[in-house]
Amino acid sequence: DGRCVICDSYVRPCTLVRICDECNYGSYQGRCVICGGSGVSDAYYCKECTLMEKDRDGCPKIVNLGSAKTDLFYERKKYGFKKTG
Repeated sequence: DGRCVICDSYVRPCTLVRICDECNYGSYQGRCVICGGSGVSDAYYCKECTLMEKDRDGCPKIVNLGSAKTDLFYERKKYGFKKTG
């Protein structure tokens, strides 16, 4: 939808995103990197992320998954590690 896969900016898409084969296999083929919906357009890094070389950190799906797990850890820590189940 025109957002940068790293910083979610809608401004100045610059570099085409490359996804590793493992993230684009089977039922994940042709899916959106960010939300997992059906992919309707190409994904891009914004100009700022390209200048900061964040486009070279690796597969954006893996990078975003790692940051999402880190965010979840600190969010749960803030509310006291309530166990589910």
